[in-house]
Order: sequence, then structure tokens, then C-alpha cells
Amino acid sequence: MARRVEASPSLLLFSLLLLLLAGETVQLVQGQKTWCVAKPSSDDATLLANINYACSQVDCSIIQRGCPCFFPDNLISHASIAMNLYYQCRGRNNWNCHFKNSGLVTTTDPSNYQMDYISTPADSQN
Repeated sequence: MARRVEASPSLLLFSLLLLLLAGETVQLVQGQKTWCVAKPSSDDATLLANINYACSQVDCSIIQRGCPCFFPDNLISHASIAMNLYYQCRGRNNWNCHFKNSGLVTTTDPSNYQMDYISTPADSQN
């Protein structure tokens, strides 16, 4: 006869804490839109390296002068856009926004009146 095993509430709480301590983000709502942005504490060299890496993997032409996402014209904005393009095109996995711990996954839309961040890979085709 098989023995029935039930998970205790304390085991579930421990598992959740272990995930959080491991640095993983728990997505509570399936299908929730997420974006990748640069951490404000990132230094210029890191931001530039992130732009160079992301733009070597995905099309970042939207941050070039005269394109829709050139403004605001600053390093953190351009890095955030490039990192988000990479994150969206690679499947929106937490590890696609790591960028040596300089990326941050957010559920708050970082778009502003000048530029809309994409939130799905299909958005980048428009």
C-alpha cells in the first residue's frame, strides 16, 4: 500500500524563502508583462558593455540618433532599451536580464511619453 505524502505549510514557506535567497524572482501571475532595465547603481563602463553585448545579439537600431528611442539621450536609458530588447527576444527568462548583476526585471512599464518599451518579442517586429 502506497503511503500518501503531504507538504506541510512550513516546507512550502521554506521552499519559497530558499528561492528568494537564491536570487530568483518568483512570477506570481502567469502571462504578466515584464521588462528588463539597467539598475540605477550601474556604472558607465558596465552600461556600455551591456549595450555592446545586447546589440551584438539583437537589432538595437531604435536607439540610434533619429530613431524612436534615441531620447532621452543618456547611457542608462540606452542600456535599458538594449537590455530589454535582448531580454524580450531571448524569452523573458530571469537569466536573460542578469547582465553580470546589473539588470533588473520589473513589472512596472518603464515606457515614457517619448518611447514605448516592447513587452513581447512580437512587439519588436512592428
